[in-house]
Amino acid sequence: MPYISVGVENSASIDLYYEDHGAGQPVVLIHGFPLSGAAWEKQVAALVESGYRAITYDRRGYGKSSQPTDGYDYDTFAADLDQVMTTLDLRNVTLVGHSMGTGEVTRYLAAYGSERVNRAVVISPIPPFLLKTADNPEGVEQSLFDGFMDQVRKDRYVFQTQFLQNFFNLDVNLGKLVSDEVVRANWNVAVSASAWATLACIPAWLTDFRDDLPRIDVPLLIIQGDADRVLPFPVTGKRMNQAIPSSKLVVLKNAPHGIPWTHAEDINRELLNFITERVPVTA
Repeated sequence: MPYISVGVENSASIDLYYEDHGAGQPVVLIHGFPLSGAAWEKQVAALVESGYRAITYDRRGYGKSSQPTDGYDYDTFAADLDQVMTTLDLRNVTLVGHSMGTGEVTRYLAAYGSERVNRAVVISPIPPFLLKTADNPEGVEQSLFDGFMDQVRKDRYVFQTQFLQNFFNLDVNLGKLVSDEVVRANWNVAVSASAWATLACIPAWLTDFRDDLPRIDVPLLIIQGDADRVLPFPVTGKRMNQAIPSSKLVVLKNAPHGIPWTHAEDINRELLNFITERVPVTA
């Protein structure tokens, strides 16, 4: 299996598992919490069939990647992405992130620039800033995230069951847009993640990306469901679009957080249309 080394912890190498399919302009897809690169299966198929090179990787702590006890912050996540980009020598990339993966997209463009990137897509985004503070009154109370961490410490398996209920809005969509088998498969992936990473990633959700947003200098597409219960649209996608007026916003009516699966046709259509739009190509 292909791996990219991004560091060491004591005697062990920290390796990211990746998959690289198809040919043509590269599209790098970064998964959300608590899943792996396998969550992009419907997008990978559409991209490869449309003549693009689709690259997924598992974030440290998740999927088939190493499970260290450090590096669960967006500076490190962006550095990991940079290692993927440079090791594979990717150019003219479309960066695509879902949920937590939108933080990598945002921090990477702010920290490393757009030399290798010519456009970006964020799906169910986490920026600009989730936490409610004196200068961010639209945010979410700290107590909610403290509660999540308490739940993970108490029973990580129950937490993931409850998380997936809100991930897919199962009370509305089970048996319609998502099957029992898909929920079971996602739960299996979620609980196979590092227990340490599952807990450590929750504080990372509270990263303040407001200073990163002005540094995004490539065309940006934002896609989100207006029934997102994990990252509510008014707090995230709507504000991100307002902070980057040049960005394009697509709102999917009554759609949940996990739209790469439940609304794959909409995602694939918007993604492919965006990739084929005429934009300047980086040298």
